[in-house]
Amino acid sequence: MQYMKATLIAKAKEVHNDGSIVEIVIWELPEPTPPSTHKYKYRLFYGQNGKCRIRYDNERGKGDHKHINSHEIDYNFTSIDKLLDDFEKDIETWSES
Repeated sequence: MQYMKATLIAKAKEVHNDGSIVEIVIWELPEPTPPSTHKYKYRLFYGQNGKCRIRYDNERGKGDHKHINSHEIDYNFTSIDKLLDDFEKDIETWSES
């Protein structure tokens, strides 16, 4: 099995005063990971009180999707900027509820 060489383009972790955690990891791949059609592999995580509240990722075989609590929802990836904006909006919505 040959492995693709990936380039890390973003990696950050923030722990907030309320104990919530935001973690972002984004890789650029030489070719898409099926069934995704773009060349990015990503994991965006927001957790609170020891639980995953929001997660965006694109596993091989599953494609782009997000998790809100225990619900999995397909995600229409268009760009990294839009991905980060959508993730931030979901965190804001969660924090306000």
